[in-house]
Amino acid sequence: MSTEEKTILLVEDDFLNRRLSRKILVENGYRVLESKNAKEAMELLKKETVDLLILDINLGENEQDGISLGQHIKDKYSLPFIYLTAYENSEIISRAVATSPFSYLTKPFKNIDLVASIEIAIRQSAHANKYKPSITVKDDDFNVELALDDINYIESEGNYLLFHTDKKIYKSRSTIKQIVEELPENKFIQVHRAYVINKNKIEKYNSKGLVVNNTIIPVSKNFIVNLSSE
Repeated sequence: MSTEEKTILLVEDDFLNRRLSRKILVENGYRVLESKNAKEAMELLKKETVDLLILDINLGENEQDGISLGQHIKDKYSLPFIYLTAYENSEIISRAVATSPFSYLTKPFKNIDLVASIEIAIRQSAHANKYKPSITVKDDDFNVELALDDINYIESEGNYLLFHTDKKIYKSRSTIKQIVEELPENKFIQVHRAYVINKNKIEKYNSKGLVVNNTIIPVSKNFIVNLSSE
């Protein structure tokens, strides 16, 4: 089957289950990334481009469970995910469904059911993503839906933020802290107390600054770790 080298992030705490699922995915042409808990998964998402996540609901004692991880992924990344679980009770199912997964498979599952769920999820997600994610900003006295991909960088100016694009600068009343919480972490990064940049627009950088759209943006010591981890 043709998967066009889709990348799957498999989040499963049990080594044997993770190895079995990986084998199935690799045999069907997927690139597979693995993590055994939510923390590892979030670190991978900062570095890798992922098409879909497979989340085990139980990720071990004293660990963030797959359902809360699924909610975070939905809120911050808008990536499709499916659940694999041994749980079938109504409370777990209700919590899981509330996070809008693309599928919910109980263990043991048939290989073909896993692959079919992945393919359906990726196709449905691709259709949904035809509508570009955006943020509401001001253009004089009017509200404008500004596509996130059009933003080069965001600059703080007093109680306002300036959204720099190739065509113009939009201004909205907000703070850097508020916008960082709203923007997806896989697309934007704070590099200075007054600047958030679109990762895809970085032309070059060093420890003191970076260049976006021929503009030099300062990088502060407090945020250099964000940039160096990319």
